[in-house]
Amino acid sequence: MTNAPFVLYSTPWCGYCHRLKSQLQREGIDFTEVDIEQDPDAARIVEQANGGNQTVPTLVFSDGSALTNPSVAEVKAKLGA
Repeated sequence: MTNAPFVLYSTPWCGYCHRLKSQLQREGIDFTEVDIEQDPDAARIVEQANGGNQTVPTLVFSDGSALTNPSVAEVKAKLGA
């Protein structure tokens, strides 16, 4: 793991994930990405954050909080808080 402020849980086929990743990269925001289809433990983390659903992108922050399908503005606000 890196010192990224959050983990972005995604799947390779998720358009929302691709869009958010490219926006975060353009903004210079560091993150660690985990494919929930390749990691059953990650899938369970996403389910816990989303009422049993495997909804991606789900971001889990170092403080344990999570955002599901956030905008870049929401991510920046969370990081600035």
